[in-house]
Amino acid sequence: MASSSPLLTCSRNFLQFTFLLSIFSFGVRGFLNATQDNKQLILENDRFHAAVNKSTGAIYALSLDGQDLLGTINYVTPTPGGATGSGNSGIGPYLDCYCIPSGSYTPGSINPKYQLISGIDSTNTSYGGIVMSETYPPTGQTLEQYWFLRDGETGLHTFSRLAYYNKTTPFLRNLQEFRTLFRPNTPLWTHLLTNSEQYAPLPSKNATSHEITVQDATWYLGNTPNDPYVLEEADYFTKYTFQDTWRDHDVHGMYSDGTTSDDNSTFGSWLVMNTKDTYFGGPLHSDLIVDGIVYNYIVSNHHGDGTPNITDGFDRTFGPQYYYFNKGSKTTSMEELRQDALQFYSPTWNSAFYDSIAQHVPNYVPSSGRTTWKGHIDLPAGAIKPLAVLAQNGVDFQDNVLDTTAYQYWADIDPSTGDVSIPAVKAGIYRLTVYAEGVFGQYVQDDVEVIAGEVHTTHARWREENAGTEIWRIGTPDKSSGEYRHGYAPDETHPLHPSQYRIYWAVYDFPSDFPDGVVFRVGESNEAEDLNYVHWSVFGGYANSLRPEPYYENVNNWTILWDMDGAVFEGKREATFTVQLAGAKTAAGNTDVYNASEPFSNLPYTVVVNGHELEPWVIPYYHSSSCAVRSAVICYNIANKFTFDPKFFVNGTNEIVLSLPANATDYESAVLPQTTYVQYDALRLEIE
Repeated sequence: MASSSPLLTCSRNFLQFTFLLSIFSFGVRGFLNATQDNKQLILENDRFHAAVNKSTGAIYALSLDGQDLLGTINYVTPTPGGATGSGNSGIGPYLDCYCIPSGSYTPGSINPKYQLISGIDSTNTSYGGIVMSETYPPTGQTLEQYWFLRDGETGLHTFSRLAYYNKTTPFLRNLQEFRTLFRPNTPLWTHLLTNSEQYAPLPSKNATSHEITVQDATWYLGNTPNDPYVLEEADYFTKYTFQDTWRDHDVHGMYSDGTTSDDNSTFGSWLVMNTKDTYFGGPLHSDLIVDGIVYNYIVSNHHGDGTPNITDGFDRTFGPQYYYFNKGSKTTSMEELRQDALQFYSPTWNSAFYDSIAQHVPNYVPSSGRTTWKGHIDLPAGAIKPLAVLAQNGVDFQDNVLDTTAYQYWADIDPSTGDVSIPAVKAGIYRLTVYAEGVFGQYVQDDVEVIAGEVHTTHARWREENAGTEIWRIGTPDKSSGEYRHGYAPDETHPLHPSQYRIYWAVYDFPSDFPDGVVFRVGESNEAEDLNYVHWSVFGGYANSLRPEPYYENVNNWTILWDMDGAVFEGKREATFTVQLAGAKTAAGNTDVYNASEPFSNLPYTVVVNGHELEPWVIPYYHSSSCAVRSAVICYNIANKFTFDPKFFVNGTNEIVLSLPANATDYESAVLPQTTYVQYDALRLEIE
């Protein structure tokens, strides 16, 4: 890691600083004002000030210890792949959605109604709140945003609500995006941070003024080679570089390194995702995090996850999440400020406060409606990082948008004991899913009842899927294609060493890496070098600025070779070839919509064993995800088992060919690759 990086290990001085800061922030009680006039509603305490503009429904003034955190309001016309909604910056946190019939919308300008709240919670701490509520006239949808500030805190507790009651038009549309944004327009912020491993300087205005669009929301910045972002991170910038997967995600945001603040202090602006139970998609969901905007992406179909439908009776409140702002000395590092924010990452943090304000937040479930769920799982051998998921009963947890009243939870299982505990689970009926790295398949148990105020332990015995004697496996079953070439491997050409998959995919030229195509010999080849992290149907062409002409030769057919003695398969009943995918893009893209004009909306995937073609696996349009081209290796996971007669094997060298249709493409309205593709999680051959 570069010595110039602001991400440093916590020092003894910082621990002293954090201790003093926590005393100042939480031990001293000053004042809490919740006021309003004709123009604005204000929440403020000793250190923190926030004001909502009544004409826009957004926070337009935000400061910490007198430092302006937002800057001036500015308008930029939204562009494809860029900002939706109002196009305003210098505002936030504010609510934005893709939820009206025409698409994007930012509530707050059509006769919004406001409520100003003040009170004292059960811990004897003063608080104030602002509620913005707007009904969109053409549809009758109600969109609400909630902001709360407590005395002694320097952050905003946020909730967002969408309600739709219309029996005349019972189906409105899908809820394609629902999000809140902290969107400053100020030179204060100097760095972006996804997590402790992925961070970078913000590209300068000089760099962005010389950018070249190479793909939807992706720019080449190499015309400014001395820009800190280009020097340290990559020649390309896209908001998808900084995406993350929900499973272990805790805190993300932006950092000010002290060179741009009023008094050379450092600052942090963070979203603490202390609850994820009202989101969708489970632990495999991945989304945008930060790109000059600090996002709270509540709902989206990025990377292929489904989205809920807005139908009569839809009424869901999302949250709470915590937008936290902190300050350090001129030498305080980004990691030190992140660690300070990390103290709030717990679903039980501030639960007494949330119980106190539940009366003001429709649909919020207080502690009286929750309990701790416990499990004891008898795990299979070799289970690494096992995870327990509670989500919608009866369906794959990736599809939990089907019931818009269902909640979701997950936690790591102690691999040494099999024990797991999840606090603050809403009472209800859940499906339990257990999976782990190194184990094919997963454990599923429906009808797990969680009763408020009662603690019960669910017992389960999980064994790995088995279809006979394992001949070989390729890759690690971990729901990711990151172990293959250009996946998790670090970029050694830049000092921040981002994982290669995070960078614009076209820089990894498949024909150059695999001039003779992919030929993988079991027992000799290396997954990290000899298998690509994407299996393309065709490479190059549209949205590939480095290879604008399509390349077809040795792209869509991949070959696996292995040697086998006849005694292994002679007299056997059945062979099973398991294909687990970390993601697949059909001609449906991310839409989950079938288009009869696209012949590859349903994508046939073919396996040929020693010249014998097996029945194709047709990957359906509703399992399609735009994964690799949006900097991801974990998307909507699917799998298939091909079974066939062991007589197809031969004594000696055997061959399996994995095929996508040659030049299977689709129409893309945005500047995105037209090729279809799959990303492998793991492969396994068994005989019984």
